[in-house]
Amino acid sequence: MTETELKKKWKREFYILAAAALAVVLIAAIRMSVLKIYGSSMTPTLKEGDIVLSVKESNPEAGDLTAFYLGNKILVKRCIAGPGQWVDIDQNGNVYVDGKLLDEPYLDEKDLGECDIELPYQVPENRYFCMGDQRSVSMDSRHTNVGCVSGEQIIGKVVFRIWPLSRIGSIGGRS
Repeated sequence: MTETELKKKWKREFYILAAAALAVVLIAAIRMSVLKIYGSSMTPTLKEGDIVLSVKESNPEAGDLTAFYLGNKILVKRCIAGPGQWVDIDQNGNVYVDGKLLDEPYLDEKDLGECDIELPYQVPENRYFCMGDQRSVSMDSRHTNVGCVSGEQIIGKVVFRIWPLSRIGSIGGRS
């Protein structure tokens, strides 16, 4: 093989690799979002400054960490219940969905937190009841300023922490 043929071959292979890399980046950009966590409402699961990946998903299941728009902000909360389900929370912070006590091993402590909705509460159609893991400080579906999250508001399901490196890895969603 001559030097010219070798250069053409390398050039062709470079373009193929560059096109493949571009395709991977575009697919990731379409299917994933990179989010930085602000505040402490998801402690201990997520901490302020964590950087996470969210996979596009508009129908979260109970236990999923869900990123959604609230006005011009992006919030991350845990999906507790879906359309048509009944949510009740007692004074000790125990959460019941359709009369069944939730097992919530991801919480450090239970707390009713700031709640101005009438309980028990039925989740409207195409909406999701979401709560932060640090219930005493989280503004979430328990408060009318946030309310239940519509499918159109949802960015995706938070699945992986990429920063800090000491905590890199998948983020367990469901309990």
